[in-house]
Amino acid sequence: MEFVTLNNGIKMPLEGFGVFQVPDPVQCEQAVLDAIAAGYRLIDTAAAYMNEQAVGAAIQKCGVPREELFITTKLWVQDASYEGAKQAMETSLKNLGLDYIDLYLIHQPMGDYIGAYRSMEEAYAEGKLKAIGVCNFYPNRLADLCETVKIMPAVNQVELHPFFQQENALALMKEYGVHPEAWGPFAEGKHGIFTHPVLTEIGQKYGKSAAQVALRWNVQRGVTVIPKSVHKERMEQNMDIWDFQLSAGEMALIAKLDIGHSEIVDHSDPGFVKMLHSMKIHA
Repeated sequence: MEFVTLNNGIKMPLEGFGVFQVPDPVQCEQAVLDAIAAGYRLIDTAAAYMNEQAVGAAIQKCGVPREELFITTKLWVQDASYEGAKQAMETSLKNLGLDYIDLYLIHQPMGDYIGAYRSMEEAYAEGKLKAIGVCNFYPNRLADLCETVKIMPAVNQVELHPFFQQENALALMKEYGVHPEAWGPFAEGKHGIFTHPVLTEIGQKYGKSAAQVALRWNVQRGVTVIPKSVHKERMEQNMDIWDFQLSAGEMALIAKLDIGHSEIVDHSDPGFVKMLHSMKIHA
């Protein structure tokens, strides 16, 4: 495993394990235990995933010292305000059974996210959060946030995979010292990514799968990846990307796969924004 040093000096793994769409508590707890056993130390959850308690249960049972784990969770749109974020952070700490969260992110650039971020800055100063950041902040939103707040976000978690590479977003993150993290590194299976001929052919040279090539491509760009799987064998395969390196020519071949837009979400669609606001995770 390789690490990146965030803009506040905290070390973060370049690969982690995500638990999006694993709401069943028994399955989620076992998946996290399996992931930690497979070598993952970064675990990525969110209040909106409704599985923080299961993640917390696995943390307590895994046998790995707390300081060796890097736990991420996120603030949902419903709580995007100064006071809302205060309560949400306390709820997440309680659900996870932790004294501190390694990385706390604003899940969507919606609602009073500036007010929420100010609350996060205070929790960071108090040591409840070791690093703070955002998700899905496209360049204009990220620039607005960075020009407004006191503490630069450490991380921006956005959709990054061979078919949506976001080089312009990565350039802006670099300008502000914000580390990129990829959700959906497998494009949620679109474009036949697991059998894609370009990725498959490159992988054959190294004895690796198309999926492993896709992950390796992102980490070589300096991007943290958080692939999700509930299958132990797949978890182990996803972690097995540290013994080979893609050539400049292979990176260039993958660069040609970019279609320049997301086929998963459209944050500019008013209907999508309304839908996210309508999603309530508590009374």
